[in-house]
Amino acid sequence: MPTDSLTRRTLPVLRLAGITKRFGPLLANDGISLDLGSGEVLALLGENGAGKSTLVSILFGHYVPDEGTIHAFGAPLPAGDPAAALAAGIGMVHQHVTLADNLSVLDNVMLGTESLWRVKARRGRARRRLVETAERFGLHVNPDARVATLSVGERQRVEILKALTRDARVLILDEPTAVLTPQEAESLFATLQRLVAEGLSLIFISHKLPEVLRVSDRIAVLRHGKLVATLAAAQADRAQLARLMVGHDVPPPIARPHAAGEPVCTLEDVAVGDELDVAALTLHAGEITAIAGVSGNGQQALAGVLFGLRAPDRGEVRVHGRVLPARPRAWVAAGVARIPEDRQAVGLVGALPLWENAIAERYATRFARYAVVRRRAAYRYARELAGRFDVRAGSGVDTPARALSGGNMQKLILGRALAADLAGEPPPVLIVADRPTWGLDVGAIAFVQQQLLDACARGAAVLLISDDLDEIYALADRIAVIHAGRLTAAKPAAEWDLAAIGLAMAGVT
Repeated sequence: MPTDSLTRRTLPVLRLAGITKRFGPLLANDGISLDLGSGEVLALLGENGAGKSTLVSILFGHYVPDEGTIHAFGAPLPAGDPAAALAAGIGMVHQHVTLADNLSVLDNVMLGTESLWRVKARRGRARRRLVETAERFGLHVNPDARVATLSVGERQRVEILKALTRDARVLILDEPTAVLTPQEAESLFATLQRLVAEGLSLIFISHKLPEVLRVSDRIAVLRHGKLVATLAAAQADRAQLARLMVGHDVPPPIARPHAAGEPVCTLEDVAVGDELDVAALTLHAGEITAIAGVSGNGQQALAGVLFGLRAPDRGEVRVHGRVLPARPRAWVAAGVARIPEDRQAVGLVGALPLWENAIAERYATRFARYAVVRRRAAYRYARELAGRFDVRAGSGVDTPARALSGGNMQKLILGRALAADLAGEPPPVLIVADRPTWGLDVGAIAFVQQQLLDACARGAAVLLISDDLDEIYALADRIAVIHAGRLTAAKPAAEWDLAAIGLAMAGVT
């Protein structure tokens, strides 16, 4: 896709100069200046909290900068006015689609394009424009299809069409492949190539470094709100980008030699409503079994069962031969370590300090006597956990959990799950990790992945639920794919290729 970026940069379509934005004491954007050329793909990289979302929100009119200016196609862009951004030809495709499921494709594309005072919508004209745009860019969808019936990839096409039918000349794509199958991602890349060939300019936000290098002409890297580098994609590599994002080298996770052992957990004919239907799954000691799939296909029901939060409507789940009740305490007592997907709403209690969150799963058994907290022991445990897992907190273990960064929240949850020895307990026999690196920067991702690999090498069975195929291939010994709640057989990772996983994720067996 990348072509001669030097030629493109002589024709700037966007120019950001000295953009600064503060939220109280937090300096989210610090004097950022960038430009975007006609027909150029500019990738925006940065760790979680680096300022990417704030910058594009300012560009799209959702935020007003404290300092700085934006020019679009040579004219000043009014601050804090999304309608002005749309009128200037700036469109945005969000990571999670913002369509109305109960409406048709045509109705979704037309939403907000006509005056409320118009007696009759000009549907015929809108349909012709939609069909022409779809054919021009190869984004084929049925205008009359209800959005609820479309695949994730088809919904994304509708989002892009919404922008293109409104004459977008600059398109911002926020993590566009996060919920796509490999085949859908390839289709998206082909679409982007056609868009660029037509002269459209793209701002591409992604944490997947291989696709950033593949798609972009230039890469802008943010760190702690500052623009630390702008470089040509052709002259960059993954290690260099990771180092720029976090400020130091990021060693890749390394698997230690290990062999699969006895079965630890078995699922037989397990069903949860219409959300989950698992014929059989066995998790072995010393093995990482990954569940691949597009988010929303039954992963949460599976995690809920293995966290002890939900009882199956049918079938049995056994840990070391025992059927456990749907009570989290029973699962923790049986040696099951739980790493939930939503670290803020489920994993931690934001108002409580770090030390109370650290002992939350062992309060009654290890850190209380006659319902009175053994505070000294709890503080010592929390400090040791924070030290081992590099949990950085401004006020130490008294820091409220909500004040931690996303990466430090996840390290706290990881420590609570894996540091049983610090509380005088045996290590976990089973680790259920539900999207454990979601939303983390490359440094935190490498740390979390290494901890899972080390726990596996020590003999734990690990179930990794993830929609990141790079992560799955890096960690998994066996892979199963979930679609519409149904789970394929778990096969050795070497027996899956990218095409087969992609078809299985789309429900093709």
